[in-house]
Amino acid sequence: MSKRRTGFLLSLAAAAVPFASASAAGLATKQLAGPPSDFAAMAAVEPASTAVHSKSALLPVRLDKRADGRYSWQTTLPVEGEDLRLLAFSGAKSNWNLQLRDPLGSPAKSVRDLAQELDQTNFALEGQNFPAVRYGFKAMMPGDWTLSVEGNAAAQGFVLVEGAGKTRLMAHPTSFNQLVGKRIGFVASVYDEEGGASVPAISEAKLRVTSPDGVAEYAMFDDGLHGDGLALDGMFGADFAALRAGAHSAQVIASGRTADGKGFVRSAEFALPVIADQVAVRQATLFGKAVSERRIALDLDVSVSKAGSDHYRVLGEVWGKRNGRDVAVAWIGGMSELDGGRLPLSLDARWIAKAKAVGPFTLRNLRIEDPNHFIPLATVAELPINLGALPKAAFERRVVVDEEMQMGARPADLAQAKGVGTKLLLVHGYCSGDAWGPVAYQFGNAAVFRDFNQNRSHDQFANLIKTFGATWNSYGIVAHSQGGAAATHLYTYYWSGLDNATGARLIQSVGTPYQGTALAGNAAVLGSIFGVGCGTNSNLTYSGASSWLAGIPSWARAKVNFHTTSFTDRSWVYDYCNMATDVLLSDPEDGTTEKAKGQLSGAVNLGHKTGWCHTGGMRDPAQVTDSSRNSNMNSNAAR
Repeated sequence: MSKRRTGFLLSLAAAAVPFASASAAGLATKQLAGPPSDFAAMAAVEPASTAVHSKSALLPVRLDKRADGRYSWQTTLPVEGEDLRLLAFSGAKSNWNLQLRDPLGSPAKSVRDLAQELDQTNFALEGQNFPAVRYGFKAMMPGDWTLSVEGNAAAQGFVLVEGAGKTRLMAHPTSFNQLVGKRIGFVASVYDEEGGASVPAISEAKLRVTSPDGVAEYAMFDDGLHGDGLALDGMFGADFAALRAGAHSAQVIASGRTADGKGFVRSAEFALPVIADQVAVRQATLFGKAVSERRIALDLDVSVSKAGSDHYRVLGEVWGKRNGRDVAVAWIGGMSELDGGRLPLSLDARWIAKAKAVGPFTLRNLRIEDPNHFIPLATVAELPINLGALPKAAFERRVVVDEEMQMGARPADLAQAKGVGTKLLLVHGYCSGDAWGPVAYQFGNAAVFRDFNQNRSHDQFANLIKTFGATWNSYGIVAHSQGGAAATHLYTYYWSGLDNATGARLIQSVGTPYQGTALAGNAAVLGSIFGVGCGTNSNLTYSGASSWLAGIPSWARAKVNFHTTSFTDRSWVYDYCNMATDVLLSDPEDGTTEKAKGQLSGAVNLGHKTGWCHTGGMRDPAQVTDSSRNSNMNSNAAR
């Protein structure tokens, strides 16, 4: 049967990621399943668990023309302690004059004259760079200062500020229904990081949204009417209507005072793709059909319109009965290719035998998501399953979980079977140049994957690796940054040369933000004015990474071996990997990935090492140039 093709990748407008060259033909998707013990890890993500905890404020600057013909912008800047770090993002062609006036109302002084430190720096997320001027201040008078920015023309930009206070802003979306026509909400609150008595309180908060139609601001309220919980509980909320598909970004900006009267301002940034896909499950009962002695086909009957892809991530839980009570059988799912209005699923009947289950069966907590952002397109709480006559394997007395139960049967005509030999693939990250090329000689029998300076979703990235690796019969992967997540995605959802490899470590990574990086949201907001360069990548945000991880099973995670690094920490001096991103990240971090967010639960943690930063151009050497670690990864790599 020929498959209805609706385009492998989301459109640029809908996905906020560019087209990849891969084709949907020959996706060779796995038919995934796992034990009930994975249910919690595979469940839909609670938005609150993806919150950004911010210690800084990225303040939008707009220079407007005054009556005297000059262009300026002004704001109150709370200084919470004696130290202050301030970065100005004015764009390559703008020349800003920044001035500060102290809380006593003294004449304003040039920031350049007041600052003890002055540096040219870059906000860097791999190859995505935004130039900035950094000012460092000592012995500041705490209180409300006035910051003024002047220029010679109308312009937009940002000022990034971090004070010495312990107030943190916690903000997150209220749902992941990022679909055209839906309302998208955010909530925010503040707290004292050290749990002290000086409890902070928000006095004003706003939601600033940049969409394909421009910029809009929405006041946030603590009235119990804006998704913010109870009235006057310290939680502020606001929402907006998503009217068009495409790349959006959002900022929550909050200001207020602590109990001892100190002012603060904080912001949190979010990359926010909105898509137009419409998917609905049309059936009231799911009918199964035994297609072998072990395998039961379960095809979802769906209606799809405005489809941005011809495959979707589908996940659900199979339940049955045992001794008259509900019993969990297994979760099933994977990337399912749309086939004439059907999304195929399947179940190995041995999961039924292992659970000692009988009918009636149900499919619960079903969700269908787009493959690039994992935005839920359709959800069903419970769908009855009519399995008819069960295959023989459903009655086996002793079941040992094997590869076929977890991944489905290996295709007889796997594309990689045409390849020859073995190889170790060296895979770079998001928007990256040739990170591994200069050190490729440190790896034996290796090939450098080349998709330089590009922005790919994990799914696009994985399929490009698969196409590149088809030259060889089998391969392992050593990856940097996003490449580690893409390799994990490939092994989870698609048959490839990874499944033929032998050796100690199938996938090894360094510096991969498995749980996301705050910089992805900041880059989206900065890019809304200065241009997005490689493009915004929602998979690298906290929320996007969490949604992706909610489909990565324990047996796939167990094949991943990861390293994390951070800068050398010296007690007598200010340490960092990147001056700009240090303001946004929590230590320890490598300039892009925080140690805490570089962890992959269920994988093999190979340890943390100081003295190595994420990429070249940072204070300490690039982590991929660590010859000792590279030697260890080479000798243990599967091929």
